Amino acid sequence: MHIEPGVVTGAKLMLSYATAAGAVGYAAKLALDTVKQDGILPVLGRSVITTALVFSFFEILPHQPVGVSEVHLILGATLFLIFGAAPAAIGLALGLLIQGLFFAPFDLPQYGMNVTTLLVPLFAVSAVAHRIIPNNVAYKDVKYREALALSAAYQGGVIGWVAFWALYGHGFGVENLSQIASFSAAYTTVIIVEPLLDLAILAAAKGLHQLKDSKAFHPRLYRATA
Repeated sequence: MHIEPGVVTGAKLMLSYATAAGAVGYAAKLALDTVKQDGILPVLGRSVITTALVFSFFEILPHQPVGVSEVHLILGATLFLIFGAAPAAIGLALGLLIQGLFFAPFDLPQYGMNVTTLLVPLFAVSAVAHRIIPNNVAYKDVKYREALALSAAYQGGVIGWVAFWALYGHGFGVENLSQIASFSAAYTTVIIVEPLLDLAILAAAKGLHQLKDSKAFHPRLYRATA
């Protein structure tokens, strides 16, 4: 979902700096709250893992430019379920930054837009999960319906933010609207694929009971909260 260079330019980039500051600031608050609950070393370890995974998602998994952006398999909802909101947010922000610094410096001017587009939908996933997954259900036991809802919240949020940046940068011209539509149509396929991957990964987690006490994963992955 990298916003293509030139979509938003000049003084308009200031808005992306503001939204990124808000998103990163909220992620920092989540991280501090999680450190108080789980300890700094577990949060740090999970964040290192998520950063490596996000970097791999961007560099290794297939991605295709479509319309105003690129279609990536980011697995934001998956990262949330396995590692928790704060480590997932840190991994998304740092993985994207590392890719930009070392492999795609032409994307750095768009970093504010891209990190906003990645993080704000993740916060929506956390809110949706709180509403639809009962406290007596561990994340490893979520059903396809819940996984689909989380994926739709994340990927739908990505589509919404990409559309916003494109409209903000280039307006409501026919060509711009067509490119937004092309990207949105292509990206909806991820909403179908991600829940299936979530369930496959969670099924594997069920079989690895020896990891239930591991600090490398979100405690809710194996244990319900009530």
